[in-house]
Amino acid sequence: MSSSLTIEVPTGDDMRALGKRVARAVHGGDVLLLSGPLGAGKTTFAQGFGEGLHIGEPIVSPTFTIARELNGHFANGTPAHLVHVDAYRLGGSDYAPGQAAVDRLLDELESLGLDEELEDTDDDTVILMEWGEQMIAALAPERLEIRIARPLETTERATVDADAELTGDGMRIVTFTPVGARWSDFTL
Repeated sequence: MSSSLTIEVPTGDDMRALGKRVARAVHGGDVLLLSGPLGAGKTTFAQGFGEGLHIGEPIVSPTFTIARELNGHFANGTPAHLVHVDAYRLGGSDYAPGQAAVDRLLDELESLGLDEELEDTDDDTVILMEWGEQMIAALAPERLEIRIARPLETTERATVDADAELTGDGMRIVTFTPVGARWSDFTL
């Protein structure tokens, strides 16, 4: 595994710009894992990523649809097919006896037809998966892991950690971890 790169992202506009910048570095067959807590900025990053791939449709969280497929083009003008997956609702609690969590998730992906997309991406397909930490290692030995941390911010009158609160605005810490030879020379 290559070393990680960590940057601070102060605003939503900066998060979109970061997504756009990363999109300019991808090509067909790439898999990116986007993770972080609710409200961290994953969808905002994905919006910039879609803009960077020149996708004309709005990028929205695919939470209730599990996956959205969108078309655009790469920086060099060739067609790009984005599969934006949200695995948050995958892996329910009704496992078969003895069934491991990863196996259950893979079964759900297969029933949705997403297992083939992840295992054998086409030359023009890029996978951007949110909440897929449980299964991504099994499906994509080469990937760019993007972790967005949303640190607690304290109010001016806060005196102890108990007064810390999550806010919609504020600094995010984004860590890129390249996994595999494809990403060994990843830079921003």
